[in-house]
Amino acid sequence: MGDHVLVIGAILLDVKGKPFAGLEPGTSNPAHIRTTRGGTARNVAENLARLGAEVTLISAIGDDDVGQRLARQTADAGVNIDHVCVLPGQYTGSYIALLEEDGTLSVALDDTQAMNAITAQHVFQRRRLFRDASMVMFDGSLAPETIDTILRLAGQYDVPVVADPSSVRLAYKLAPYLPALHLVVPNEVEAAMLVGADFGGYDADLSLDIARQLVRRGVTIGVVTLSDFGLVYATSDENGYIPAHYSEMADSTGTGDAITAAIIFGMLNELPITECMRLGAAAAGLTLQTNHTVVPNLSLDMLYDHLIV
Repeated sequence: MGDHVLVIGAILLDVKGKPFAGLEPGTSNPAHIRTTRGGTARNVAENLARLGAEVTLISAIGDDDVGQRLARQTADAGVNIDHVCVLPGQYTGSYIALLEEDGTLSVALDDTQAMNAITAQHVFQRRRLFRDASMVMFDGSLAPETIDTILRLAGQYDVPVVADPSSVRLAYKLAPYLPALHLVVPNEVEAAMLVGADFGGYDADLSLDIARQLVRRGVTIGVVTLSDFGLVYATSDENGYIPAHYSEMADSTGTGDAITAAIIFGMLNELPITECMRLGAAAAGLTLQTNHTVVPNLSLDMLYDHLIV
């Protein structure tokens, strides 16, 4: 097995606004507004590092104060950022989320233009990182040709690949590559898009059927995250639903990234699939209860203390 998890994708500044009493369109709404580190790939990398995994991140930031701060915070969490490139004269990417009063997402904007620097050639030049990896994870911020190169290199070195679409508008990038993915972790809207189904709102049974469809399309493990409702999963041999356990939801941002990281951690330690999914649900419950995109003091002990028995 390789010596690190290779994670490729966005580093973003998350700006999140949560209204005191509902969102009224067309006017200013009194709210709690917070900034925190974000980006799907970066979040997965930090979660994994805090759980004790060796993680290397390929990403790009601008040469601004925001990028320097995000890079420093990511490194402080234990992630190897030697392959995060700094782009002269450019801004670090950002994500703006408007939340409902209960912490669920209303609408979001993202700027991932810095990720245009992570080209197919850029990735190919770092192919030794694939050779030495135990697993590769990437997000939907990457260009299709970059994704193609990632999957080709992972195949060459026989390294399993995990993908998270990051957004329903980016999910189409994964559709052609489903047979090459060991694990895919979309939310219910992204998952519906991947299999060409209509999304009609939260429905665990429908999401479980979509997870099975992902497996029929070639994915080894299909997981569909359900925000504060937990997750569903399917393989060729088993499937199921695991709820999230939490006392009060503060913010759903980052929940799917925590699930992805916890499942990867379980697979790295060769745990049974059901146990990996229970770890994912525990990570979801912990993340839902914080205003941070990644639980600041996350640890393996904390994750196991939160497992549903």
